[in-house]
Amino acid sequence: MKFATSPAPHVIAGYTVSRVMFQVLLALVPIALVHVALLGPGLLLQVAVASVTALACEAAALRWRQRDAVPALRDGSVLVTAALLALSVTPLLPWWLTVLGTAVAVLLGKHAFGGLGQNPFNPAMVGYALLLVSFPVEMTRWPVPLDATSTHGWADLARLTLQAFYGGGLASGWDGYTGATALDSIRGGLDQRYTMYELLARGDIVGTVGARGFEWLNLTALGGGLYLLARRLVRWHIPAAVLVGLLVPSFVAHALDPGGHLAPLLQAFSGATMLGAFFIATDPVSAATSDRGRLWYGAGIGVLTWIVRTWGGYPDGFAFAVLLMNLAVPLLDRYTVPRIYGRTRP
Repeated sequence: MKFATSPAPHVIAGYTVSRVMFQVLLALVPIALVHVALLGPGLLLQVAVASVTALACEAAALRWRQRDAVPALRDGSVLVTAALLALSVTPLLPWWLTVLGTAVAVLLGKHAFGGLGQNPFNPAMVGYALLLVSFPVEMTRWPVPLDATSTHGWADLARLTLQAFYGGGLASGWDGYTGATALDSIRGGLDQRYTMYELLARGDIVGTVGARGFEWLNLTALGGGLYLLARRLVRWHIPAAVLVGLLVPSFVAHALDPGGHLAPLLQAFSGATMLGAFFIATDPVSAATSDRGRLWYGAGIGVLTWIVRTWGGYPDGFAFAVLLMNLAVPLLDRYTVPRIYGRTRP
């Protein structure tokens, strides 16, 4: 069979590392704006500290390895890691923990394995998981999102953020402005033998379509993910498989026991679902490489996230699901390699 080809040279132009990374950063901007509007200016401080730390660690690591640091600092990859970590942690996290998490992400999650393109684990999730396991109290203290029922304003959140970010502690007067996320509140309530009906009737957990405040973050992340798909910067396989892997068991469990399990809509628009599905799980280095492998990889992340949210010790579980499936990528790549054209199965 003869295939029509265009004359040489055959060059795929435009999809450089820097172009892809800065497009991802552009897609994260609307999420950041909604985050700041709902939860105060903490994200801006987290991004600033994480970015400076990431660039410094990247330069130091490349110098130790006797590599030229300028191209790596310009390609934007380490800034994407910093931005994803900053979006994942609470905006009330003290600055030194942000420095620690970012340094671990860049030095241990990335350069310990050889740098860009060599890391088997998602670097941002390595730093996030270390912070969550080591500092659970600081990592689970979130500001109450602003909405029509809020008794505080954005200026109150700004003062709260500065006190927590620089001082590391909060006065007792701030207790009404901070609390657990919706997933954490639901998880704690179910452990205390409340039903979903009783928890949702309180009115301070859910919003219009998902978790209070976080529904808008997830909707914005969904829009950013669709932008990446439209620009062909990510493939559809992983995000679609993540959502199917999470929502199908959620639908079945909720149908069998609606009083003890979250509905699929609440699962989809709570926690880090959309940010994780479109921006974290789609990391091209640590994800599977074949289309069939991406489907298994994404489905595994979705199912593991549902399992952790349902029975695990952490309210969300997306980071741990990603890291566990990162471990399975070599196996997936081995058994999902596409057949060479023209070769039949033995």
